[in-house]
Amino acid sequence: MRDLPDMAEILRNSRYFKSPVFAVAPMIDWTDRHYRFFARRLTRHALLYTEMIVADAILRGDRGKLLGHDVSEHPLALQLGGNDPRKMAEAARIAEECGYDEINMNVGCPSDRVQSGTFGACLMQEPGVVAECVAAMKAAAKIPVTVKCRIGVDEQDPEVALRDLVSRVTDAGTDAVWVHARKAWLQGLSPKENRDIPPLDYDLVHRLKAENPNLFIGLNGGLQTLSQSLAELKHLDGVMLGRAAYHDSAMLSAVDGFFAHPLTDAPALIRDGADFSERGHRLDLAFWAELRDAMADYAAGHIAAGGRLAHVTRHMVGLFQGWPGARRYRQILSSDATRPGAGPEVIHAAFDAVFEAAAAKQAAE
Repeated sequence: MRDLPDMAEILRNSRYFKSPVFAVAPMIDWTDRHYRFFARRLTRHALLYTEMIVADAILRGDRGKLLGHDVSEHPLALQLGGNDPRKMAEAARIAEECGYDEINMNVGCPSDRVQSGTFGACLMQEPGVVAECVAAMKAAAKIPVTVKCRIGVDEQDPEVALRDLVSRVTDAGTDAVWVHARKAWLQGLSPKENRDIPPLDYDLVHRLKAENPNLFIGLNGGLQTLSQSLAELKHLDGVMLGRAAYHDSAMLSAVDGFFAHPLTDAPALIRDGADFSERGHRLDLAFWAELRDAMADYAAGHIAAGGRLAHVTRHMVGLFQGWPGARRYRQILSSDATRPGAGPEVIHAAFDAVFEAAAAKQAAE
């Protein structure tokens, strides 16, 4: 892997959302800065999101800890939670100063702790508040402001609720809307159940795009593979994968072959000659050896700063799904990385298990 360029200034001055866009969804407890560093070594062109951060936390908390990130993580969006236009605007201004490329407002999370703060998915019932927040953030920051929402909540009619929200935030100046194509049930379903049980309605999102041809509309929810995602681009401007990309993270190694960089003129790299598996995993071991070395060096720096190896490696466990040696790879990262004093050598040992198994398979063939 070649060194990633310092592109912060380029990104801030580029036109946003050169569709189609592939994004990795914001996920609480998962898309932290360690995961994002790892994901960026797999794909340069995917749009990455932070975990949701509450606006109040940014205004009152440790901004270095909350908003700190490596320059290589760009293109990088901050997802904000909140419902107070003044606070959201101030948080957006601070985020822009910290170098983020986008502010995304959470109007889709159904968790109890988000509901208790009256934001997230429950704001589907308050589209006017969402629009006020978008307008305030647009006035406070020059970077794009976007919304991630559900198609509705509880007894709402999605045909009405989604269109109402999109109409209002469009009038308020939103740059894009990412739609999780499921309802959220605020009572009776857990956050996990809300990701699986409410039925998907991709057709509604397709119709929404047809009705709003000049608005960037991206799809989230239920997407499992790169090929499925590419098919949706016949109708939409972008696709956003969450847990599928996290648990089978090697699929990210194929993203740059189909998607251009969303902020620059860097084209898709589909002609680079790399071989890929049926799962969309890059097959050349030299690529994975460079990833191993990059993550080992990163982990060493994190440990030297007082962190633990497992803070980094917990995001890497799903890397080699379907590969020979993958089970041993997972065992090493899941057990050895959590032991006191564990260091980057654990990463080398885990990758070696895959490399040795791959070599043995090739020799047997």
